[in-house]
Amino acid sequence: MRRLSPRRSASTRPGRAVLTREVFWFVVIGVASTVAQALLYWVLRHWSPPVLANFVSLLVVTVLNTEANRRLTFRGSVVRVLQAHLAAGGLFVLAYLVTSGAVLLFRHYRPTASPAAETLVLVPSFALVTVVRFTVLRMVVFRHRHR
Repeated sequence: MRRLSPRRSASTRPGRAVLTREVFWFVVIGVASTVAQALLYWVLRHWSPPVLANFVSLLVVTVLNTEANRRLTFRGSVVRVLQAHLAAGGLFVLAYLVTSGAVLLFRHYRPTASPAAETLVLVPSFALVTVVRFTVLRMVVFRHRHR
C-alpha cells in the first residue's frame, strides 16, 4: 500500500472535514425537519384539509430547514440569505408536488384514514424531500464557496 505524502494528505483533509461536518449537520437538521414537519402536519390536519396542512407544514419547515442549513451545514459559504431561500423556494414547489401527491394518493385508496395514518405515509416523502433539498442546495447553491 502506497503511503500518501504529508503534503497530499494535508490537502485532502479539509475537504473531508467539510464534507463530514456537512453530512453531520444535514442528518441532524434533516431528522429534526422531518419530525417537525410530521408533527406540524398532524396538528394542522385536525383542522384543515390534507393539501392545506401539507402546504403550511412544508412552507414553515422549508424556511427553517434552509436557514439552519445555511447557518450550520454550509457555514462559511458566501451565499446570501435571499439567494439560498430563493433556491429553496424552487425546491419547495417540487417538494409540495411530491408530498401532496403522496397524501392524495393515500387518501384516494384510504378515504377514511386518520391524520396519524396520513402522517405516517408522509414521513418517507418528507425525508426524501429533505435529502433532495440538501443535495441540490449543496451542488447548485453553495458549491463550497467559502470566505
